[in-house]
Amino acid sequence: MKIFIFLILLTTILTAGELENLFQKGNEHYLKGEYQEAVKVFESISEKGYQGESLYYNLGNAYMRIGKIGLAILYYEKAGKFSPSDEDIVHNLKFANTKIVDKIETLPRFFIFDWWENLLALFSVKGWTYTAYLFYLIILGSVGYYYFARSLKAQRSAFYTGIISAFFLILTMVLLLVNLNRELNYKYGIVVESVVVTKFSPDQNSKDAFIVHEGLKVTAEDKVNDWIKIKLIDGKVGWLNEKNLRII
Repeated sequence: MKIFIFLILLTTILTAGELENLFQKGNEHYLKGEYQEAVKVFESISEKGYQGESLYYNLGNAYMRIGKIGLAILYYEKAGKFSPSDEDIVHNLKFANTKIVDKIETLPRFFIFDWWENLLALFSVKGWTYTAYLFYLIILGSVGYYYFARSLKAQRSAFYTGIISAFFLILTMVLLLVNLNRELNYKYGIVVESVVVTKFSPDQNSKDAFIVHEGLKVTAEDKVNDWIKIKLIDGKVGWLNEKNLRII
């Protein structure tokens, strides 16, 4: 279990002390093997509007213990949005994904694309924002140091530091914009029911398209009434009822 860190948005009247007590209660249930009770406590915190890496990570662990693979993956994914490179989250998410039924094969990708995706996943949007701001401050410091330096060697060091920082600032801004674009324009969801038959159109009487199983991550492309249009990584498109899918 992770130590509770207050990476939570305070949106209700609960005090920090009350929140900590509630979270501790959930942890105690988990450590006693009372996983259903732990889920209830952690979900009650989430329902009050709180968010955070530790809360979602612990929810994922609790759901994993009671065999709810889909919900476990959902909350590991949510935790990963706060800390994409956290080793515990990445490890548990990978382990949970080995339990899903659907093993969708895609064409092998060129290693550069894998490198790019790994680079994007190093930080969240907030993390890349802070990184960009850091390089910006370094550039300002280099410019100031350049003009006040009294030796040519010091000026040269400040100049090259500024140039290198500018390069990394541009790279960081690109990574930030890509992540921000994905967060704003792409929605992903996790199938939370054991077996779901998708339809060719948003209608219960429509022909069956294909079957998906609990834990599968999909792209949510559209919504019509209670139906959500999903796309798999192999390109298949279908519609399912929103009760069968939880948006990350």
